[in-house]
Amino acid sequence: MLSASSTPVAPAASPASFAVAASASVPVKPLRTSLCLLVWNELEGCKLDVPGLPLDQFDEVFAVDGGSTDGTIAYLQSRGITGHAQRNRGYNAAIIECFQHCTTDALILYHPKGTIEPIEVLCCKELLESGCDLAIGSRMHPQGRNEEDARLLRPRKWFVRSLGLLTALLWRRRSPQQRIIHDVLHGFRGMRRDKFFAIDPLPTGVSIDLEMVARSYRKGFRIAEFPSVEKPRPHGGTHFAAWPTGKKLLKYVWHELHRPA
Repeated sequence: MLSASSTPVAPAASPASFAVAASASVPVKPLRTSLCLLVWNELEGCKLDVPGLPLDQFDEVFAVDGGSTDGTIAYLQSRGITGHAQRNRGYNAAIIECFQHCTTDALILYHPKGTIEPIEVLCCKELLESGCDLAIGSRMHPQGRNEEDARLLRPRKWFVRSLGLLTALLWRRRSPQQRIIHDVLHGFRGMRRDKFFAIDPLPTGVSIDLEMVARSYRKGFRIAEFPSVEKPRPHGGTHFAAWPTGKKLLKYVWHELHRPA
């Protein structure tokens, strides 16, 4: 395992209270978990987040890089983190490659942008260890926070919440094992490797975050959220423009309606 540069403080609240209902299907053997950092010219974000990541709590840590030219990979390597160059363009392709590089039972995806506290990865890890197939950091949770919360108009938040409700209405099974996922587009999440490939993810596009939720609903996987607090991005900007991305996601919903489970 990799050594953490500092000893993190444990989260104040256990994520177990946000887990799915207890059942006899909790894994018998310890879950081996990997942490993957998704980066693309995120040097400044990495400098803020990587020192606080509890790297020694994971069986494997690596990064997938979308083509950084700002020294991101060199910095990660200096911290003992292996970097893999993304082979195929696109967000769906990046996530698929993350899971292809994963050699453990489950993978947590973290975007080091300086917006999410690094210690939150342990909340995600605990949910996976409790029996969840998919665990998502929710900025929509009552104990979470979205960067738009301080504004009067919150178009991104309203769109994400509406999309989450639509996805649940269309595909969620009414079961304690399937909580309603309100933050369907937050890339900070974890999933069991075998379950990820079982959803048969689309190789291209930007739908993968939504797709992981919709397909997990349809396949009856155990899914849950935990509260995540998002801060304003201190450096750079988003790679996903709101209007074009929104249209692509709605097209994906139409596609999924006609797709075999």
